[in-house]
Amino acid sequence: MKFVAQRVSQASLTVDAKPVSDIGRGLVVYFGVKTGDTEQQAVKCAEKIAHLRVFEDDAGKMNLSVKDVGGEVLFVSQFTLYGDVRKGNRPSFIEAERPEPADKLYLYAADKLREQGVSVKLGVFGAHMVIDQINDGPVTIIYEI
Repeated sequence: MKFVAQRVSQASLTVDAKPVSDIGRGLVVYFGVKTGDTEQQAVKCAEKIAHLRVFEDDAGKMNLSVKDVGGEVLFVSQFTLYGDVRKGNRPSFIEAERPEPADKLYLYAADKLREQGVSVKLGVFGAHMVIDQINDGPVTIIYEI
């Protein structure tokens, strides 16, 4: 399981030119599921996302989490995080989990993130999504378990 979290001042997600989700200050999290990943890993990812200290405190130090600042998370499933380009230039996605179990773990992780007290908005699994985001910093964290 892997995620890329980016600190944003705002973000929105559309599918077929129709608004689906939008957030203000918070994190856009791109979430990838690898073949064989488990619910335990999803719980650890949710806990890590909720407690990432990437927001500045009054002293200007990155010391606060999305939960601490009352921010939101736009949580987007993205199998391409497991694109392998070690051989050639066309990514191989052989390590990415099949759609049905990946969607199940994506939704499970989102629920676990909500249980951490974080407002979570979702993308549309398997859809072609257009995401507009205003990166703040920029701050980008990559985590794999």
